[in-house]
Amino acid sequence: MKPTGLLFFPAFDWAISPSHPEREERLLYTRDQIFEEGIMDLPQIREYQPQLASPRDIARVHFCVPSIERIATEAHLVSAGGAIVIGDAFMKGEIKNGFAIIRPPGHHAMTVAHGNRGFCNINNEAIMIEYLRRKYGLRRITIVDTDVHHGDGTQEIYYHDPDVLFISFHQDGRTLYPGSGFVEELGWPPAWGTTINIPLAPYTTDEGILYTIDKLILPLLEEFKPELVVNSAGQDNHYSDPLANMLFTAGGYAELNRRLAPHIAVLEGGYSVESALPYINLALIMAMAGIDSSNLREPDFDRSAFREAPGNMERLKKIAVLQLENFRRREEEQAAQMKKHGDFFSAQRRIYYDTDNISENQEIRQRLCKRCGSYRVIDSAAMHAGGERYRVLCFSISLYSCENCREEARTAYRDSIERALGNYDYIYLQDRAADEYFCFDCSSDDELEVGGQRPEIGGD
Repeated sequence: MKPTGLLFFPAFDWAISPSHPEREERLLYTRDQIFEEGIMDLPQIREYQPQLASPRDIARVHFCVPSIERIATEAHLVSAGGAIVIGDAFMKGEIKNGFAIIRPPGHHAMTVAHGNRGFCNINNEAIMIEYLRRKYGLRRITIVDTDVHHGDGTQEIYYHDPDVLFISFHQDGRTLYPGSGFVEELGWPPAWGTTINIPLAPYTTDEGILYTIDKLILPLLEEFKPELVVNSAGQDNHYSDPLANMLFTAGGYAELNRRLAPHIAVLEGGYSVESALPYINLALIMAMAGIDSSNLREPDFDRSAFREAPGNMERLKKIAVLQLENFRRREEEQAAQMKKHGDFFSAQRRIYYDTDNISENQEIRQRLCKRCGSYRVIDSAAMHAGGERYRVLCFSISLYSCENCREEARTAYRDSIERALGNYDYIYLQDRAADEYFCFDCSSDDELEVGGQRPEIGGD
């Protein structure tokens, strides 16, 4: 039997503030628990060390404004690089599955990144996925986000991509940050039905969450048939977490991962630093490694305190039926919406960076092509807390775009440089198909290639 890969990066040198929930102590108690239990000495576990993600890895996913260096600290690069290391180990067949226990987290970071929102600067899962798609030719990916907060950043990055099935269960956005993740958020025309949200009522227990796994998420995986399943493994559904209102247990997390059986898990949120995280992380490791976790209990666990409300189970049953139906009619709806919108689909979005107090307005145009995922154009204007204003124009070409769409997007990028210099600070080109990334600085008339070739992770 192959081992489970485990990578640990607590980011000692990064914190939003010394008393902030997202601080290094989040993982130090976990590290102590893992070593005290002797987990790292078991033959079922293989430990890996993180490496730095390269600027090119970041540029495959993000337009960092004004630069990658301003948005991503070394800790962010190591965190994203840790996810890449685990993903690479899995694809090379060294491990049967892997868990990257890393921080800073990333699932609130969107395509355009002006700063920190929801404790996230760059998106670790998306950076890993795009690295693996580029290197190994993967196409069909499923991301299951189990954080209590809706993974709005990951959703936005793949909202137009029919080859990525994004599933998120989370506390209802009417009661918790970031206020999104409702059942009607299903994707843009080319990818309608490949975003599936499951908003959970506050105080949902193991019973409700595991019902969602069995009756909705597992059937979706069976029908979508992904080549890779990634768990965006937030741990703040736990009953003791100070930032949410759910009733999941460490045993529930173990059972969730046993049933879901993700190929790769990447840590996201979870802020019950002492009383929950060590037990949850241990539960996930044991479940992924096939180690019996039935005796794992939190010190204050009392089973009688966790009863699922009958009305909530009825609500979950309705959501499961609705979302399975939405998924199953996705191709019909995609064709109808493509016909309705013609060559382009347009949308507007307002985004608030709660950590950095940045307000951003976006206008997005998605090129609609019957042959490929084509390209997006994002016009982003943001006011930073310090008074800095940035307006940027971003061209993002899909990895599996056809040659006509790719040439059209590159021509539009060049034309925009000629006619729009006075309106923008930077104009970006993200060509995933060619793995080329450029930034044109309108103030200096300089065009720079973003990132060089990254070293091989772990060799061949």
